[in-house]
Amino acid sequence: MKIAVDGMGGDHSPYEIVKGCIDALEEMSGDIVIIGDKNLIESELEKYTYIHSKITVVHTTDIITNDDQPVKAIRSKKDSSMVVGMNLLKEKKIDGFISAGNTGALMTGALLILGRIPGIDRPSLTAVYPNPAIKKACLLVDAGANAECKANNLVEFAIMGSIYCEKVLNISRPRVGLVNIGIEANKGTSVVKDAYQRLEKTSLNFTGNIEARELQNGIADVIVCDGFVGNVILKLSEGVALSFIQLMKNKLKESLVAKIGALILYGKLKDLKKELDYSEYGGAPILGVRGAVVKMHGSSEAKAVKNAILKAIPYIQNNVVDIIHDEIVMLQGNDSKEGKDE
Repeated sequence: MKIAVDGMGGDHSPYEIVKGCIDALEEMSGDIVIIGDKNLIESELEKYTYIHSKITVVHTTDIITNDDQPVKAIRSKKDSSMVVGMNLLKEKKIDGFISAGNTGALMTGALLILGRIPGIDRPSLTAVYPNPAIKKACLLVDAGANAECKANNLVEFAIMGSIYCEKVLNISRPRVGLVNIGIEANKGTSVVKDAYQRLEKTSLNFTGNIEARELQNGIADVIVCDGFVGNVILKLSEGVALSFIQLMKNKLKESLVAKIGALILYGKLKDLKKELDYSEYGGAPILGVRGAVVKMHGSSEAKAVKNAILKAIPYIQNNVVDIIHDEIVMLQGNDSKEGKDE
């Protein structure tokens, strides 16, 4: 297996990217390709001891920044690490591509270079959503790629999320929940109500609507919503978690008794912070395109890079892209058959 990493993407490239790749190598049997400015990347690699045959550097001259317009950047910066990585994936010279770069450009590149899986209308950005109260993570799909969706898009998200949960997160018969303003089937927008009816007719383990306040209780393994709602959920949850941790720190410094309590609870508080840390869960796969593409947080440091690489391995090994393709083909066949029966 050969996984490529965008060496020039993110706020801490290439030094944190390189360190994360080195750390990942210690826990994997495959090879890593780092794409970007060869001089900068090799200068970072010189700081570490590793099996040199396990890392290859592919030199590129262009860089796609967060300020670049996605479509223009993909079409004009042909020698950027992102475009070169996508083309290597398309040509099957690598098995997966990971980047912490411009999210819009990564989505655009995946669509323009790799293309959609036949039958998928909208690929989705799929994020792991931690539930520390029950020590179990679930999947949020879509997490920001599609601000406006149709009912069939939400059904596609549910199918792809379920497959990823089964094959990568090892959750058997994942429960699928549809984000809504109430649990009743007649609540919400026309799109959400239509999606509810469609999801009931699938073979998925659809458990109905879920309200945002229930997300942390783990009542669904796959949380389905449009990208606007998903991104708000993700960022609000991240903000609340960070605020809670800071509030705890402030309270535990208020008095001598509180400080003693902090020392006693230090290990548990450290565990809690770890469970809320996005870097523990790797990157967000772009599901629905013809290749294994993973988006890392723009501020990813070495630990997040390492985990993104390691979590990408089962994504690739378990042929998630091919399974999604087969499931969508089967679903379309069933829909066609039902149409003829009617």
